[in-house]
Amino acid sequence: MKLSTFLCLGVTVFAFAKAYPQQPATSAEDVQQSISQKRTAQQNSLVKNLPFENIGPTIMSGRVVDLAVNPDMPSEFYVGYASGGVWYTNNNGTTFEPILDTSDTQNVGDIAVDWKSGTIWVGTGENNASRSSYAGIGILKSTDKGATWQHMGLTDSHHIGRILINPSNPDEVVIGVTGHLYSNNDERGVYKTTDGGKTWTKTLYVNSESGIIDIDHDPANFNLMYASAWDKDRKAWNFEGAGIGSGAYKSTDGGTTWQKLDGFPSGDGVGRIGFAVYDANTVYAVHDSQFRRKAEGKNSNAAAGLSKDDFKTMSKEAFLALDDTKLNAFLKTNNFDKKYQANTVKDMVRSGAAQPVDLAKYLETANTQLFDTPVVGAEVYRSDDAGKTWKKTHEGYLDGIYSSYGYYFGEIHVNPQDDQDIYIYGVPIVASKDGGKTFKSIDGDNVHSDHHALWINPKNEKHLINGNDGGVNITYDDGENWIKANSPSVGQFYYIQVDNEEPYNVYGGLQDNGVWVGPNTAQENKRWHQSGQYPWVSIMGGDGMQVQVDNRDANVVYTGFQFGSYFRINRETEEFKRFNIKHELGETPYRFNWQTPILLSPHNQDILYLGGNKLMRSMNQGDDWTAISGDLTNGGKDGNVAYGTLATVSESPFQFGLIYTGSDDGKVFVTKDGGGSWTDISAGLPKDLWVSRVVASAHKKERVYLTLNGYRWDDFTTYVYVSDNYGQTWKNISGNIPMSPVNVIVEDPKKENIIYVGTDNGAYVSIDSGRSYHAFAKGLPAVAVHDIKIQKRENHLLLGTHGRSIYRTDITTIQQMDPSKNVQIFDVASLRSSRRWGNSFSPWRDAFEPSLAVSYFTNYAGKFSMVVKDANGKELQRIPLNPQTGINVVDYDMSITEKGKKALEKANTELNISKASNGKYYLAKGSYTIELDGGGGNATAATTKLEVK
Repeated sequence: MKLSTFLCLGVTVFAFAKAYPQQPATSAEDVQQSISQKRTAQQNSLVKNLPFENIGPTIMSGRVVDLAVNPDMPSEFYVGYASGGVWYTNNNGTTFEPILDTSDTQNVGDIAVDWKSGTIWVGTGENNASRSSYAGIGILKSTDKGATWQHMGLTDSHHIGRILINPSNPDEVVIGVTGHLYSNNDERGVYKTTDGGKTWTKTLYVNSESGIIDIDHDPANFNLMYASAWDKDRKAWNFEGAGIGSGAYKSTDGGTTWQKLDGFPSGDGVGRIGFAVYDANTVYAVHDSQFRRKAEGKNSNAAAGLSKDDFKTMSKEAFLALDDTKLNAFLKTNNFDKKYQANTVKDMVRSGAAQPVDLAKYLETANTQLFDTPVVGAEVYRSDDAGKTWKKTHEGYLDGIYSSYGYYFGEIHVNPQDDQDIYIYGVPIVASKDGGKTFKSIDGDNVHSDHHALWINPKNEKHLINGNDGGVNITYDDGENWIKANSPSVGQFYYIQVDNEEPYNVYGGLQDNGVWVGPNTAQENKRWHQSGQYPWVSIMGGDGMQVQVDNRDANVVYTGFQFGSYFRINRETEEFKRFNIKHELGETPYRFNWQTPILLSPHNQDILYLGGNKLMRSMNQGDDWTAISGDLTNGGKDGNVAYGTLATVSESPFQFGLIYTGSDDGKVFVTKDGGGSWTDISAGLPKDLWVSRVVASAHKKERVYLTLNGYRWDDFTTYVYVSDNYGQTWKNISGNIPMSPVNVIVEDPKKENIIYVGTDNGAYVSIDSGRSYHAFAKGLPAVAVHDIKIQKRENHLLLGTHGRSIYRTDITTIQQMDPSKNVQIFDVASLRSSRRWGNSFSPWRDAFEPSLAVSYFTNYAGKFSMVVKDANGKELQRIPLNPQTGINVVDYDMSITEKGKKALEKANTELNISKASNGKYYLAKGSYTIELDGGGGNATAATTKLEVK
């Protein structure tokens, strides 16, 4: 099994409930208000026209949640990505176009299309209960193929399970609402409309913890349908994926009334359920059973050796009586530190410094806990009497399908032409040709693991389209061979990094797609198929996490995957050094966050920090580690998810050893002596919230920035703070940022009054130290921004998004912008003239059109002109402009008028400017002036120089 296969989530789905105080979830009214506020913020933003370019990558794609395929023309289909929007293709996935970019969210749970009218329905908010399954804003509808969207209500639904459209009446729609992920709410259940979404009726409601995850209907009778309720409870420290509210329901009147099916499994171990209806009598169900497996007989053969579980219940006396040879074999096999030999460990147990159970704890991590869960897991049922009775289709367990995190999966499909031909999927995708008695994997070499969507061509049973954590795959031979259709830029980045190479490289860790690196100048096109080398390369598997790059040698990279599994990589020699960070036997095991923070010291690139619940430090590039703090969290909570961990670390560039830490449970600490002593600086801050960033200022030694994130409480409040006294007191600088959880804050390296903030719904900049913010907009959809980096040499701002890969822009204009001035025109880059301008070297290709981005600022909207003049002040070109208030950008094609051509030739008799094949004249080499002419209005002219070499 691939590393990315079994490491992608790291959460078990059973636990022991604990009653902890619940932060209040954000109300639907506040969500709607924040949507309106963001629209206004974008309209009024001074940087709304600053263009962002998506630089990819694309090849690894991102998590697909649903497919909608035209059954009459299957080369036309829509793909819904968990946090990357909806994309459309009409050429079988050769190219895609995003159609949700004009909406207020990119978070998708389910999509449905009425192909006769072209109406598209999108249920926003992912239906999987992953740690990054972002909430939506309700139901969206488009009647113009996604050009515009109408909000059709259910704002407080957060997550949508399924949408069904009546094939005979497109105004009749039934929706399964899963509801909040981290809190209870009443807007769950089945909702039905008969007027195209103008009004909704709740027709099935179980309780405030149980939503509807799946619905399916008889292909020949929309009135006959089945729905599955799912009782779950996710917290930052614990996830229960089953409960007594889970169950199967049936409707015979198109979802107007429902009856619970008593013949289906019931009880507190019932987890996620998916349905596939074949006909009026035949229906399949796949169930993530969280009931415990029957205990298997223990192998008493002494030759089998000791297992980790043996020590969990072993008495002190029994441990001391163990054979030393046998104990040493266990210690060596399980890679205990060499200092732990049988005699030394027995001395520790004998003295009370350790207990037998500590040997088991020494080997356990959040990932090992994932596979130590003895639940039944995936099971398939069939009913042949319209749901009255159900029978499991197979003997034994379907191991390796869900790998104990079945909450992430839960769908089943049946071939419309063959009731014995069914498909289920989890980590692999498997098919059965005998009604579920036996299954066979149909994964391919280029098919990613973790599957979430499938379409079976009703006219060609061998034609399947599959959606998974790695995008879209298509097969025409029932899974023997697969095509990958991954042109959309929908990478789900947790973290990004840059180096100082020429050109500089961008690194990033992605959800279930490892860590990748590529030059920032890499072009996203298909030309790489000719060379066979995609410009981005993978350097780590699993769920990709944070990256640090040695600024002395960019070949030395520190990165890893979830829950603290980190490495030092030498990309030149291909050496991998895995860090061995373990607690001392007998101590409480370290806890590591899903996204464990790492940091190279800005003062010495041999020194590396890594945050568990304590802060670890290595003085020799990760070879050896020492804890330089006590527990810097609230101590953790009982549950099945690592919690009470450090989430962010920052060291001041002014002073070695001036370090700040922030935890996932709201604790912030500072040390001024390299860990010798620590001070809790959490006072005055909201409690129990995830500290998403703590950032020591590079402009003022005493200054530190802080962001908190309430996403894991369904609290979408914006929390941004600054302190100018090492965190003794905090000032809220959230300003006018519309309500959205905050992931990252970054200082501008040149101007201390400029700060950048990334939220779950976009990015913002403040040019007045956080008193007010301006929304980025041009080229950016409403996507979660997880990380922000600035490449100082090139002055580039990069946004690492969780759903739309990486965006880049130049921030020179922001740094130079002065709102007190009426008008400014900013410096432009010089460029070289070329015979290609306006010409084509092939009669079959369009002429090459040069382009120069000219940025300017006005503090009022009005009519302007951009005027290009020669060294003598003669006008060569005039372009009318209608700028909006703020930064504007015009793309100048380097052309001049015929009058301008004659002026240049008159000034320089050696010039002979000929007309290009596209009919235009272009600037010759020389020095020019670009002037922004306010036309005699409130502005005075502003100028900048242009050099054509």
